[in-house]
Amino acid sequence: MLDFRLDLSRFLRKALMKSLSEAIEAGKLTLINRIRAVLAVADGYSFSDIATILRVSSESIRQWVIKYLSGGINALLAVKKRPGRPAKLTKTQKKQLRQWIIDGPQSAGFPGACWRTPMIQELIYRTFGALYNVKYLSEFLKNLGFSYQKARFAVGGKDPDNELKRKIWAEETLPEIIAQARKQKAYLLFGDEASFPQWGSLTYTWAPIGEQPTVKTSGIRKGYKVFGLIDYFSGKFFYKTLEGRFNAESYKQFLWEVLSKTTKRIILVQDGARYHTSAAMKFFFEQFNDRLTVYQLPVYSPDFNPIEKLWKNIKKDEIHLHYFPTFDSLKQKVEEALLHFADRKRDILRLFGFGEESKVA
Repeated sequence: MLDFRLDLSRFLRKALMKSLSEAIEAGKLTLINRIRAVLAVADGYSFSDIATILRVSSESIRQWVIKYLSGGINALLAVKKRPGRPAKLTKTQKKQLRQWIIDGPQSAGFPGACWRTPMIQELIYRTFGALYNVKYLSEFLKNLGFSYQKARFAVGGKDPDNELKRKIWAEETLPEIIAQARKQKAYLLFGDEASFPQWGSLTYTWAPIGEQPTVKTSGIRKGYKVFGLIDYFSGKFFYKTLEGRFNAESYKQFLWEVLSKTTKRIILVQDGARYHTSAAMKFFFEQFNDRLTVYQLPVYSPDFNPIEKLWKNIKKDEIHLHYFPTFDSLKQKVEEALLHFADRKRDILRLFGFGEESKVA
């Protein structure tokens, strides 16, 4: 069967989305993949693209579409029960998961410092291909030795000397960098990256007591990624979007484009992400050391990087609790948010703690 466009009426799409929400709540991975596949075909995706995203074969996609065409939604949802309940994670996988949770969300590629159950659900699915019911996942995590509790702030993390390093950075290093940038009339750019998932993201919302709110999801596990830099003095915002991976090559391309857009010297403040400090990036920085000076933030110090607040604001205002039926709809939403900040330099300056009186260059 060749790839083709499947037309769905509004009624059928609504019915499929309802079934998808129920399957996600129940943690039924097979049903979730079947429904996602049909919806993706209707959205114009090829069998091969869907197979790659869902990590199944193109033949499986073909069979699911045939089931739907021949018997409708009921046929698509008919799954033979398997005897017994196979273990979803091995002992080794549970041990690895436990360590990831202990290391924190950022070590696993998530923003923020606190784990939420949907984040762990996504981590397990993304890494091991097993989708747990969110309700069951809480019990599962308790059995692994975790409890859901309020976090507390603590400076330093794993490095016993980090509190001193952060103090030196805030009181000595940063003021010296600012003075250096002023003297050289350079951009002082704070950089970071963010990923915006089409799958959607959840946060707290008001809802009637006893009625858990639901949010539609696309079922497509794909993200729109952004490199960003914001200037301490002017509020200028440089950014570059991409659909590929964050790595040294894409990071070099972004920085090269920024360098090509200005003749000013650049002082870059970045965190310690592996590809930021790789051998390839060190060579790149040496090539442009006449125009580019790089400083590393202390470890475990996202609070010292104001662009983190920018990503948080975009996700809170534009991404959380939103439904993106297609990847293009997600891209459009993110692009609109990025353009908003690109045109509002005073909003960027507020991220550095500057008020309305700030003068934008």
